[in-house]
Amino acid sequence: MRVTRETLIRIAKETVQQRRYGDRTIIAAYLTGSLLTEQPFLGGVTDIDLVFVHAEKPAVRREIAKLPSDFHIDITHNTNKDYEPPRELRVNPWLGYEIYAPMLLYETQHFFEYTQASVRATFHEPITVIQRAHNLLDHGRQIWIDLTTEIKVGPKQVARYLKAVSHAANAIAELNGPPLAERRFLLEFPARAEALELPGLTTGLLGLLGANNLDASTLAAWLPEWQAAYQSAAETGKADERLHPARLAYYQKAFEALLAGENPITMLWPLLRTWTLAAAVLPAGQIKSWQEACAQLGLTAEGFAQRVQGLDHYLDGIEELLENMAAAHGLASPESR
Repeated sequence: MRVTRETLIRIAKETVQQRRYGDRTIIAAYLTGSLLTEQPFLGGVTDIDLVFVHAEKPAVRREIAKLPSDFHIDITHNTNKDYEPPRELRVNPWLGYEIYAPMLLYETQHFFEYTQASVRATFHEPITVIQRAHNLLDHGRQIWIDLTTEIKVGPKQVARYLKAVSHAANAIAELNGPPLAERRFLLEFPARAEALELPGLTTGLLGLLGANNLDASTLAAWLPEWQAAYQSAAETGKADERLHPARLAYYQKAFEALLAGENPITMLWPLLRTWTLAAAVLPAGQIKSWQEACAQLGLTAEGFAQRVQGLDHYLDGIEELLENMAAAHGLASPESR
């Protein structure tokens, strides 16, 4: 089966049409994610990111539906209350960009028209951009504070650390675009840092992940262990939705493509993030390989404390960057407003 971007968009439209006839609570539906770009495929695979907006609380918040040829539909179910008040979505780092320019597939009650108009007002103004970045920075800082009180270091602590790193990197990315997609996180971050004329941010990010001395052969050797952990975690029924069985090829083929590319290290982020989510729901006897990988990355014991300290400095640097940007535009720092 030959799958193209147009094929997947057609499937998205058909899915929305089928769902809205069977569920009268749906008041809007839109397509977001990689299919909005000209080159959505990575490793020959992508997914269909759909969002349904309901007038009532949906039964589930997220569902994954498998398609042929290693593709799947990733559906988020929101309520109309998630978009209230619309003007506050301008400073929401995730929903703001999602509403700003999706592909609208269905609408009733003029829900989308009104919400999008409110979001787009001043969306690219410096004060709004800086506030979105600062919101991410604040979330990352709060996680850092929590991590400084941790004594034990295990999958849950590493997962929270990676979440803080994600917020830090996206605080930078939001200054010149939408949040970074998970599979392309390290692939696209350098260009965002270069746009700010701060290439050192990329070096710093890799340092937070312990990636500076990592080579392709090590990453390749981790792949079978990652796959085993992923599949075992998916079978528990307790894993994060990202580890759905239908998403295995979505990650695996991307890893293989990144590993064969010019910069194999870009594979580390999605591999480590999903491997850690898997380790969080597996018994101690099944996470030895993950522990060994984390030890090599400096994410265990004393090494973890050093990584957390490095995160503190990285967050400080972002805060200084945002303060300087605010001052350059004659704005008060978000902290002082």
